[in-house]
Amino acid sequence: YAIAKIAGIMMCQAYSRQHGCRFISVMPTNLYGPGDNYDPETSHVVPALIRKFIEARRAGAGEVTLWGTGMPRREFLHVDDLADAGLFLMERYESPEIINIGTGVDLPIHELATKIAGIAGFPGAIRYDSNKPDGPPRKLLDVSKLTALGWTARISLDEGLGRTVRDYEATPG
Repeated sequence: YAIAKIAGIMMCQAYSRQHGCRFISVMPTNLYGPGDNYDPETSHVVPALIRKFIEARRAGAGEVTLWGTGMPRREFLHVDDLADAGLFLMERYESPEIINIGTGVDLPIHELATKIAGIAGFPGAIRYDSNKPDGPPRKLLDVSKLTALGWTARISLDEGLGRTVRDYEATPG
């Protein structure tokens, strides 16, 4: 996956140089939002936590156990903000160099889990299984190029999580 992504970026840069084509390569941070993949085997952190807390609430569970310590920090961007940033960049960005799209703000997974549990209406305890892996300690993009151009995310994490929880709740099955 990583090699294919890098090859695509390099191809866009080569086309720009060789043919004068205007290609933009973007690197988004962790994305979430309505229509996400809530599958327990293949989902990413936000939809996985949403599903876990809503299912626990529905089952009347007193606690939810999550992998790791909850200490790694991650940055999240709502998909509608990604679309907005993409349109913004198509109108204003001329460089063939890759540009990061994100909020420039991260938070520990335990804070994210607490937010989602609250929005999902899960009243129980959140436990962490430190015998399970955490992943990298921090993933935060440098979005200074994007903010210097004048773009910032419009959807707060709390608002975006609320929209996404409502989406999951409305999903049949």
